[in-house]
Amino acid sequence: MEYIAVLAPSIVVGLIFWFAMKSIFNADKSERQAEARAQAEANLKNSGPASEGPAAK
Repeated sequence: MEYIAVLAPSIVVGLIFWFAMKSIFNADKSERQAEARAQAEANLKNSGPASEGPAAK
């Protein structure tokens, strides 16, 4: 029983750290996906038909 009392705080801190790191990595992955979508949309707009824009006037 003494071993549980000694190891429990370390296990709890380790689990908190693991959940925190997992949420940080998931947020980073979501941010990278959103940035890639935004970049793809920007590239699509920039490579649109040549008749658009100030040069067509």
